[in-house]
Amino acid sequence: MLTDVKTSTGADDGGVVGELAAVAEAKSVLSRREEVAVRRARNLGLSWAEIGTLLGVTRQTIHRKYRNVG
Repeated sequence: MLTDVKTSTGADDGGVVGELAAVAEAKSVLSRREEVAVRRARNLGLSWAEIGTLLGVTRQTIHRKYRNVG
């Protein structure tokens, strides 16, 4: 993990590099959870529209992203 790294300007990053790395990891974990949840929802018979509504996106968006999972 990158912590206390100097920025390109030579200034101490104040922990921001570590924070950004943590955000990237959280996004990766969340993305995997979403894919598993979508697959389970489709296996249970939920429509793309229902899944999209639950995730706060359109059915087209969710279908485009996960059309290969079910």
